[in-house]
Amino acid sequence: MSGALPIVFDPASLIMLNVIMALMMFGVSLTLRLEDFKRIILAPIAPIAGLFAQFFLLPLATCLFTWALNVDPDLALGMILVASCPGGSFSNIMTWLARGNVAVSVSMTAVSSLVATVLTPLNFAFYGWLNPHTRQYLTQITLEPSSILLLVLLVLAVPLVIGMLTGRKFPKLVARSEKPLRIVSLLVFLAFVAIAFSNNFDLFIDRFNSFFWLVVAHNLLALSLGYGMGKALKLPVADRRAVTMEVGIQNSGLGLVILFTFFPQAGGMMLITAFWGVWHLVSGLTLSQIWARRPYD
Repeated sequence: MSGALPIVFDPASLIMLNVIMALMMFGVSLTLRLEDFKRIILAPIAPIAGLFAQFFLLPLATCLFTWALNVDPDLALGMILVASCPGGSFSNIMTWLARGNVAVSVSMTAVSSLVATVLTPLNFAFYGWLNPHTRQYLTQITLEPSSILLLVLLVLAVPLVIGMLTGRKFPKLVARSEKPLRIVSLLVFLAFVAIAFSNNFDLFIDRFNSFFWLVVAHNLLALSLGYGMGKALKLPVADRRAVTMEVGIQNSGLGLVILFTFFPQAGGMMLITAFWGVWHLVSGLTLSQIWARRPYD
């Protein structure tokens, strides 16, 4: 297949990756309540603005960006896949560190995780087809949106519902376990990414210059779209920071689950998606620390 890279991957690790993804979603949803969904109805401007930037502006801008720069099809599709994913599970923590509106962040995380069950496979298929440079490559990897939808339901929606029910039934247990579970799941996920990179070290070094700056630029684009949307709507600073983090911290772990399940031969896509999972934590923590030291203005 044109554009394929020889990624070394043990299929047995797919089960571990799915479990990690489900545990991360479960940990995030432990503190979610129905009120977090209702909040969008009662105070809709900031969450809807963020969701619009996340599921429409970012995939569209990514498609146009990769099209205009004629990015290699495998790398471009990796960027489109990441842009099609919902907000990352650590955006709430980043928002809190940045002194942003955590309620807005939590509301967006809750709704985007459910909306993603439909929009992630739909956006990936549509924008991958829309870019003429990735259209043929997309056909070669035999995309099945219905299968991706089922997978996203299993690793996002189901753990979210179970986590919410658990949090409601065992609030004291949640208070003790929610933060450690988030930390452990993050460390395990990063360890998984590190092992994947170490098993493909030569490929990583050989293609480093091709994907590093793409990920940095793409992440900057995502953060800028979130901030720009908040600025354009004249949202309060705390809301603007929350929207920025939600759009800029993408659930690249979900992207890896999709890739390892359906496109294990798509090495370039995996390089983009895996490195996103590391880089957005670096950029998010950096931005949150800058904002934490700045008063609202």
